[in-house]
Amino acid sequence: MKLRRIQKLFVGPKVRSLREAKGWTLDVCARRLGVSISYLSQIESNQRPVTSRVLVALTDAFEVSAAALDAADDDRLVADLREALADFGGRDSPVGMSELRAAALQAPALAHRYLDLHRAYRRLDERLRQTEEAVALDEAAAASSLLPYEEVRDFFHYKDNYIHELDAAAEALAQESAGAPMEAALGAAVRLADLGEVMRRYDAGARTLWLNSALPEETRRFQTAFHLVSTRLADLIEQELAVSGLKSREALDICRIGLGNYAAGAFLMPYRRFAAAARAHRHDVDELARLFEVSLEQVCHRLSNLQRPGERGVPIYFVRMDHAGNITKRHSATRFRFARFGGTCPLWNVHDAAGAPDRYVVQVAEMPDGARYLCVARGIAKRSGGYLAPVRRYVLGFGCELEHAQEMVYSAGLDLKAPPARIGVSCRICERDDCSQRAFPPVDRRLVVPGDERAIVPFQLGRSG
Repeated sequence: MKLRRIQKLFVGPKVRSLREAKGWTLDVCARRLGVSISYLSQIESNQRPVTSRVLVALTDAFEVSAAALDAADDDRLVADLREALADFGGRDSPVGMSELRAAALQAPALAHRYLDLHRAYRRLDERLRQTEEAVALDEAAAASSLLPYEEVRDFFHYKDNYIHELDAAAEALAQESAGAPMEAALGAAVRLADLGEVMRRYDAGARTLWLNSALPEETRRFQTAFHLVSTRLADLIEQELAVSGLKSREALDICRIGLGNYAAGAFLMPYRRFAAAARAHRHDVDELARLFEVSLEQVCHRLSNLQRPGERGVPIYFVRMDHAGNITKRHSATRFRFARFGGTCPLWNVHDAAGAPDRYVVQVAEMPDGARYLCVARGIAKRSGGYLAPVRRYVLGFGCELEHAQEMVYSAGLDLKAPPARIGVSCRICERDDCSQRAFPPVDRRLVVPGDERAIVPFQLGRSG
């Protein structure tokens, strides 16, 4: 088994949870792991990290993958807690990173419950603002809240953007129908028509799937695949929804579509075949789009899914951003963090790509935690009609940690040891003290305004907690 290099991996709450699920006492578990009771107790209380040998023993004893004990979930939880706390703007007594990490490591269930409460706060705050706007504008109702989308994004976020049972079932369905047109697998006729703004419509009585003739061929294939997997894998999708923990009807409906989209991508790009092709072509998204007859966006999304235990691909992040800077899709199998609220870092290359359609913009970037990434971005345009029809413009951003850069064709000709671009998540939570592009101070840092000098940024940051 190939394990990544371990540096002070603390997995106490996870080990305790796995042990209690097995019904083992400390004595029984210690004997199975080949360690002393006191050592196991210290591991569970996060007083000592696990070694590579003990990590292998843990995966064997509990029959889980090493990724199930990985610290990536802890890092993700710490980042989300920091942003949620910053949202309250508590500058007087900011919570330090050591306290946040302790909460994520020692009380992960409590930390997740806090994030649930924060989402509820955001929902109430959004509804209040919408009500105020509706009254001010004398409108009949306020605009609908987008918060259910955030809830669904978090669902996929904490699943590492990989749904094993659904992925495997879609792959099996693809193998079952290999060589046959999708229309045969559908058991329905597929027809093209001018549907205006509608992409897909199913007439159950006539057993006919209508597709918008103005859509590109790869989009029509994806919509056909969506209908196929939503029909054939409906029970599995509902099972995922039943254990999703999503509360609102809107979030469940959105997640149902998200799971259908996930399964459609897994059907058109079956895991093992796609992962092998990605390696062979060094993750060249143009080549992969041609091979699998899908769009660039569908390829980028699928690359971020390759997290099957024992068959993991290169960990890749994927983001779709509109020209106003709104992130409309975000998925990451890496430590790369996206802003949950507010704008993105202006030094990130996705902004350069917005003004360079159909051209790849490549950047080596470093996040505040010191992790370095190969970042790739490209602007795209989506047409859905003739000359007068509006064109939707987006930027696709994807990349990997620098240690995997040689496996990406986009690293060709780059000096990977050159000084990187120093980017952050967003100004509102970025801890960098010396960024000349800072738009405003982070909400959890004290602000100092010198009276006798003026720099590019007219303020300095006090020490954080």
